[in-house]
Amino acid sequence: MRRTNAIHIDAPAETVFRTASDLMAWPQLLPHYRFIRKTGSGTRGDIVVMSAKRSGIPITWTSEYWADARTNELHFLHLRRWTRGMQVVWKLTPTRSGTRVEIIHDMKFRWPWLAWLAEPVIGGFFIENIAGKTLHCMKAHLEAPAKPQP
Repeated sequence: MRRTNAIHIDAPAETVFRTASDLMAWPQLLPHYRFIRKTGSGTRGDIVVMSAKRSGIPITWTSEYWADARTNELHFLHLRRWTRGMQVVWKLTPTRSGTRVEIIHDMKFRWPWLAWLAEPVIGGFFIENIAGKTLHCMKAHLEAPAKPQP
């Protein structure tokens, strides 16, 4: 299964990277996120438990997370449950007017004979929705006019 969500954000890639790579701020920026907790360290980055809602349905997953400022990429490797082994990459590509942001989910089903059922549920119902909301909310946050300081 491979799913890609993409959006253009009118902000420099460095700004998008800095904001997106601050996972602990996501629940304040992205209303569909319930929480993100760091629970340890992996070989490449932090182990994080992430939780979001899809149409009121709470879902939680555990990932190893690392950010690579050289390539403008965020990486998540799912470690448990149904999505164990799924690789998620955020690719930030500078453009003339901002940044193209892609979230790519790659997963090989552990039980290929169930892929016909799992792909529309995991990919279509959950991933497409949550990744789409994440990109739209990140765009709204980064493109919002700056509020005057008191």
